[in-house]
Amino acid sequence: MSTRLQSIINARGPIRKIGVVGMGYVGIPAAVLFADAPEFEFVCGFQRDSPSSGYKIAMLNRGESPLKGEEPGLEDLLGKVVGAGKFRCTSDFSEIAACDAVTLAIQTPFKDPKDLIPDFSALTEGLRAVGRHLTEGTLVVLESTVTPGTTAGMAREILEAESGLVAGEEFCLAHAPERVMVGRLLRNIREHDRIVGGIDDVSTRRAMELYQPVLATGTIIPMTATAAEVTKTAENAFRDLQIAAANQLALHCEAMGVNVYDVRAGIDSLKGEGITRAVLWPGAGVGGHCLTKDSWHLERGAQVLGGDLWYPHGAESIFGVARKINEFMPRHMVHLTLEGLKRAGKSPEGANVALLGWAFIQNSDDTRNTPAEPYLAAMEDAGAMVRVHDPFVNDYPGIKVSHNLDAILAGADVVTVFTGHHHYASFEAARVKELSGREHPIIVDGRNVVDPDAFIRAGFIYKGIGRGDKNSHPIVQIRR
Repeated sequence: MSTRLQSIINARGPIRKIGVVGMGYVGIPAAVLFADAPEFEFVCGFQRDSPSSGYKIAMLNRGESPLKGEEPGLEDLLGKVVGAGKFRCTSDFSEIAACDAVTLAIQTPFKDPKDLIPDFSALTEGLRAVGRHLTEGTLVVLESTVTPGTTAGMAREILEAESGLVAGEEFCLAHAPERVMVGRLLRNIREHDRIVGGIDDVSTRRAMELYQPVLATGTIIPMTATAAEVTKTAENAFRDLQIAAANQLALHCEAMGVNVYDVRAGIDSLKGEGITRAVLWPGAGVGGHCLTKDSWHLERGAQVLGGDLWYPHGAESIFGVARKINEFMPRHMVHLTLEGLKRAGKSPEGANVALLGWAFIQNSDDTRNTPAEPYLAAMEDAGAMVRVHDPFVNDYPGIKVSHNLDAILAGADVVTVFTGHHHYASFEAARVKELSGREHPIIVDGRNVVDPDAFIRAGFIYKGIGRGDKNSHPIVQIRR
């Protein structure tokens, strides 16, 4: 333990002012929860005033959330802390100098999963901005999911080079990975246990002081910074693996002519001590910022920190295979669509496809790595004309996204459900068919949100993920 760092912390006193770098799906809810805690005096959100995201600054300072999906309580809490003068957003990073603690919540994608090289350019820029204004005794916490070894390695090096201070001697450094899912951001931060790992004991304890006030039911689990990095990447890799298992099972069920949801319920019914058979849901593909790349961060960490690996790793590991299966699912949606068109006696060339849902997860506007994108590209390559609807998404580069569902369904040969927004679960088969104007329109359900029998009775050609019991159904002829 560094007695020098501890003495600096003692002289500085409790954490009162907090800076949060990165105003996105992680930074915004974290900032407002810090600001709402009576233990803290003030929170400053830091956001680059860039053409793509600078608009967030004014919105946040008006108490308006830039996140337009369904996030219970977020905008109300934001309005409360802005009104109380406890939160403000700025692009002036010099204000970091007045902060006792600074967290960074910046995206960390991969440039190319084939070579497992992470793109840390945005995180590096944020670390440099923090380092330039770092003062003695400040706590710096990476909340971004990173390759194991990053906090004690690259992040430490950048912060020390920019500040002239020494981590573990003159400032605290830790990793406390976010564990949130869109649609439940505030609840997740309050209720989930918090993994906290410092580069030394003093940093770990200071980070625990930062997070304790925002936890309602969750507890803090202390460990080293590298162990915390492994924990975060591993828990997402395991979730991706579980989804891949459900998707593989769904594909097998389709091939064998059975209903994967019946099979899933049967597996899940096995209860008892020592029995773990939890099966997640299959679907049209995995999107988002986390699951699509965190397995690669884990694999990269093993290669960088572990040296020459003699066992299956990278694309050959079980996590790499899981990624391959989940990345295949949009292609399977294309296959189901083409099979449906074939049953209808239609060519994909010139077919009208209504693609429903551009966000990667239900009732959200989060479009990061949406699995709908490769589906759209493949269908357009096949000659189809694809129109996109999403009730939450306003803009997406190069894609026109409509909020007018009736207009998107009008004249559709194929209706493809890619996201389980609640708007699609209330579909009436007769109304959808009327809008399509087709005798036998095709519906491809990638999220199990529609009633297959209702659509089949209405004359639809139905195709669904894992629905081997329905995908070859007789086509019902509707008498006029």
